[in-house]
Amino acid sequence: MASHLRTDRDAAQMDDALRFLNGRIDYERSCGFSYGAREFKLARMRELLTRIEEPDRGLAILHVAGTKGKGSTSAMVASVLTAAGFRTGLFTSPHLERVEERIAIDGQPCPSSEFVELLQRLAPAVETMDREGLERTPPEPGPTYFEITTAMALLRFADAKVDAAVLEVGLGGRLDSTNVCQPLVSVITSISFDHTRQLGDTLEAIAREKAGIIKAGVPVVSGVTDPEPREVIRHTCREGGCRLVELGVDFDVSYRPPHGVDRSPDLGKIDFRYRAPDNPHEFSGVVLGLLGPHQAANAAVALATLAQLRGMGWEIPEAAVREGLARLAWPARVELIARRPTVVIDAAHNVASVEALIGALHESLSARRRLLVFATTQEKDIAGMLRHLLGQFDHVILTQYLDNPRAVPVAELAAAATALTGQSYQVCPRPSEAWDAARSLAGPEDLICVTGSFFIAAQMRREVLARPYGR
Repeated sequence: MASHLRTDRDAAQMDDALRFLNGRIDYERSCGFSYGAREFKLARMRELLTRIEEPDRGLAILHVAGTKGKGSTSAMVASVLTAAGFRTGLFTSPHLERVEERIAIDGQPCPSSEFVELLQRLAPAVETMDREGLERTPPEPGPTYFEITTAMALLRFADAKVDAAVLEVGLGGRLDSTNVCQPLVSVITSISFDHTRQLGDTLEAIAREKAGIIKAGVPVVSGVTDPEPREVIRHTCREGGCRLVELGVDFDVSYRPPHGVDRSPDLGKIDFRYRAPDNPHEFSGVVLGLLGPHQAANAAVALATLAQLRGMGWEIPEAAVREGLARLAWPARVELIARRPTVVIDAAHNVASVEALIGALHESLSARRRLLVFATTQEKDIAGMLRHLLGQFDHVILTQYLDNPRAVPVAELAAAATALTGQSYQVCPRPSEAWDAARSLAGPEDLICVTGSFFIAAQMRREVLARPYGR
């Protein structure tokens, strides 16, 4: 009985915590927001941390930005460090199932009871900042959802005395709440078009926002290969006196896709070469737990980041590299969650990530027929994504997620798809209906791919796991 009562109390406290967080400004659920110094205030984030005794001070931080790949790269770095025996914190966003996923240590999400305790410790500072903000002219909002969860992550990592904390940027870089940190290494995985309304409509403009995480004298690892954004990063590093290590210049990677009979039982492998003169080394035949050539590029950036730590005296043996990359499971990144039929969930939400998904499917997974379930988010390049996807699938089901107001209405998706091809497409207003339709159409030798956003990935993932094919 006592155990039952404790469980009920813990659940109630977690519900209270979620209500408190969900009552904050949350740009993951907002449409058309401005990206400027009034809305995204590093001073506000620094004040919040100061009020809780600056938990970021003294943390060994690795700071990771990029249009795509930043979450996977962060997870790879953290996984290898854990395999090497370092207690490692990982802060990522958004979450798929539970907000506690955002604040992990050694691959394990924050326990709900600890999450509640962290928020209770922060709440007085947040409420004080709310009151003081209202007294200003004009009134200013208090800490946002993302700022609060960032502070909670730093507080948890400090409490746990982690050896390393890997922080994934939420949006952009320059004004992101994680950018108050002083890292050991700054990382920029890639630059492509996304959040153009907030970050700019050229690759150079987006690169300037991402390069905003670069700190004077701190080494930078870059996976950016396009000439224009690469030059922005180079210029920023020159101005800051930062050592710059670049994909295609200082390190390279080649990818070997799976080669099983149907390719699905195997995982891909990489050959990595680090050419910088201070610590040249190679790794051959490293198994990747994540599918696709784009993950090979992410792994290369992760390994180049770890090379910087090695140069600072960190002991990261090759065995840890192999173990950390092979064992990593990272949900909704070309995630194979069912067989017969093959079901893949991927959070691709811009043109570049859709192209990477298509490449991974063709290289890694064979199928008799391919079915697509697609939903996406307002302000994304809907036509661009559909242009790449529609011709790659034998049947397309359009839907919309229900747990975030930024969802594109399914009728709008259908109109956009028809405008591109002149064809009509199956429409299912709810994800549960989309999964029912996909299950009824797919045979055991077929492939069902769900993509378009983190939010549809999360919602459809729950549907698929709760109601597998044939049940």
